[in-house]
Amino acid sequence: MESRAHSLDPFPTVWDPNSHVGEMLRGKRGLVVGVANEHSIAFGCAGKLRAFGAELAVTYLNAKAEPFVRPLAESIQASLILPLDVEQPGQLDAVFDRIAQTWGQLDFVIHSIAFAPRQDLHGRVVDCSREGFLRAMDISCYSFIEMARRAEPLMSGGGALVTMSYYGADKVIGNYNLMGPVKAALEATSRYLANELGSKRIRVFAVSPGPLKTRAASGIAQFDELIEDAARRAPAQRLVDIAEVGRVVAFLVSEAASGMTGQTIFIDAGLHIVG
Repeated sequence: MESRAHSLDPFPTVWDPNSHVGEMLRGKRGLVVGVANEHSIAFGCAGKLRAFGAELAVTYLNAKAEPFVRPLAESIQASLILPLDVEQPGQLDAVFDRIAQTWGQLDFVIHSIAFAPRQDLHGRVVDCSREGFLRAMDISCYSFIEMARRAEPLMSGGGALVTMSYYGADKVIGNYNLMGPVKAALEATSRYLANELGSKRIRVFAVSPGPLKTRAASGIAQFDELIEDAARRAPAQRLVDIAEVGRVVAFLVSEAASGMTGQTIFIDAGLHIVG
């Protein structure tokens, strides 16, 4: 079966500076964390958020990643392009301090980072190391809490926090291994944050795309087989693409979704309903 995503996007390019698809996010400012290359879910989100009128801050992991990320951030006219390794002390504070100094407020955060040491990811959960488990939880889950804590005072008028999950948080997926419990914790975290921050009009979502050929996903054993199986079993008989994920995220951070919070939103061509 052909596993390539068949986008229904009438604006298939992630970002075209000469053709805005709308203005529903005009005046909103947001932080996008997790762009690694043009195939990143975070870049699909950033491109659509910008296309709908948002002003963006985009981060890159380190000096090695900067040459790949900076041109992408510049192509979508990101106002701030900043380094961020959540494992490095002070870098998260530096990003939010810069946002506070430059903008004085923040409307949304897109958290699209995850990591597990290869040895722990490729082994059984029962065999994972304590160090690997804690590191995976710290980068993939706790960093979302840290971003929420720093974003809260900048969202005095309300806002939205969005993180990226996967179906393996709810069901056992072959070779997903350690990331299953980590993403389950992330989804639970998003619900608790939604409850705690709701009175401040800060809405929180976990978005669960179907399998996509991103750099992060390439670390999963037998991922090509997972892709083929997903395309075969999904009711829509296809995969989704990063532009489709980006459009839904743009909706979630907009006022159109003001009555929603705490949900895990599946964008997977219906795969999650077939078990």
